[in-house]
Amino acid sequence: MASSLTKDSVRPGTPGSEKTFFGHPRGLATLFMTEMWERFSYYGMRALLPLYLVAPGGLHLSAGTATAIYAVYLSLVYLLALPGGWFADRVLGPRKTVAVAGLVIMLGHLCLALPAAASFFVGLVLVAIGSGLLKANISTMVGHLYDGPEDPRRDGGFTLFYIGINLGAFVAPLVIGTVGENVNWHLGFALAALGMALGLAQYLLGGRHLNAKSSEVPTPLTPAEKASTLRKGLIWLAIAAVFYGVVGGTGHFTLNWALIPLTLIGLIVPILVISRILRDKDLEPAERSKVSAYIWFFVAAAVFWMIYDQGGSTLSLFAEKSADNTIFGWEFPVSWYQSVNPVMIMALAPVFAWLWLWLNKRGKEPSTIVKFASGLVLVGASFFVFLAPLSIAEGGHKAAAMWLVAIYFAQTVGELTLSPVGLSVTTKMAPRKYASQMMGVWFLAVTAGDSVTALLSNPAVGGVNLDKMGFVALEAVLAVVAGVAVWMYRGKVKKLMGNVN
Repeated sequence: MASSLTKDSVRPGTPGSEKTFFGHPRGLATLFMTEMWERFSYYGMRALLPLYLVAPGGLHLSAGTATAIYAVYLSLVYLLALPGGWFADRVLGPRKTVAVAGLVIMLGHLCLALPAAASFFVGLVLVAIGSGLLKANISTMVGHLYDGPEDPRRDGGFTLFYIGINLGAFVAPLVIGTVGENVNWHLGFALAALGMALGLAQYLLGGRHLNAKSSEVPTPLTPAEKASTLRKGLIWLAIAAVFYGVVGGTGHFTLNWALIPLTLIGLIVPILVISRILRDKDLEPAERSKVSAYIWFFVAAAVFWMIYDQGGSTLSLFAEKSADNTIFGWEFPVSWYQSVNPVMIMALAPVFAWLWLWLNKRGKEPSTIVKFASGLVLVGASFFVFLAPLSIAEGGHKAAAMWLVAIYFAQTVGELTLSPVGLSVTTKMAPRKYASQMMGVWFLAVTAGDSVTALLSNPAVGGVNLDKMGFVALEAVLAVVAGVAVWMYRGKVKKLMGNVN
């Protein structure tokens, strides 16, 4: 196999070689930089997005519509990770798919940089498609650099890769956010395009260091499957074109003709995917039991992400109008709040990794269920904290910036408790037949959570003001109750999980 190279059988600088990037294969540097620049472009644009949507110099939409657009966009990114993985497995292979993804993302940001509403929404769609293609495959390519799951360097390699993600996410709002808010919105989006262009260029130049396995198409489509897939795709495209052509031609088209269908897709697809897996007759009883247990984690994660992802919309819009965004009298751009989470992740992730190991050695490490319940309680607690600055703002005062930092801190600790554990339990509980697809199912929990937010905040559907004290308190209670429920039923869930801890 192309990936089974050893230290003695490779030349320096080739896939599998050591002592080239902190003791890891040289290809890790290529993927590290690609992901860092992609995250720079993604999080920089994301920090600007809700602010641009409501700004008088931007699209000047209502806060509810802006939140709905932001939530639908996030749900699409994670929803498209499923077809993104399929596309690499069946059509191009991971390496070429990531190259295509980078190009699509760059073009998307360039569309955002154009001062026209139509090109802006085309850009959002392109960035979502490209992010879905990239997200599903670049981590797979990191795994290809190592000699299987037992390679002792593997965990360290993924840790370095994770640092690249958060480094890009930390710097992006400081650079892109500052330029977008203080100089020109579209120049900020253009910087995101430049970031992706740099990432794509070094990916193509450093591609020779990647493992040959990344260029393989694991299960290529047969000619008959290609023809069938193309035919079905063209049929659905024609239906959509005719439908929206009629709606637009009759003068009835509004933004909600796009937002509401996408929101419903984000809610329906996760249900269909999990139901299809559960109904599969090829599953053994033990596998079906694990999938049943996984539904608990899926629903809990959807509630978590529903609240957590409002850190970039509800909290950001609140900060823009009702917070005193200053430190020692120095005012900073609202988008800078989006750098708080990644810098806390980088600071706290090693602490949590050490803590779980320390507790494990003493036989006191909490179970997956308890960690999940803790994550839900913490994200609920973050919104209980949110009630304080909301109350201050209702009294006609500006809330201190540290209130928002405290909210992001609680959410970050909750993320570290729930997210890595969720990824781990997904791989452990996946049926053999769906080993690869289950990671896409985990991402669908984000899609479901964000779709609920989009449905609630859309003025044409829920019309809920997500930054009002009553609803924030309701969400906080929901998360805490969900966490307590997971903990109370831990015995039942543990029984369904079988031999998974």
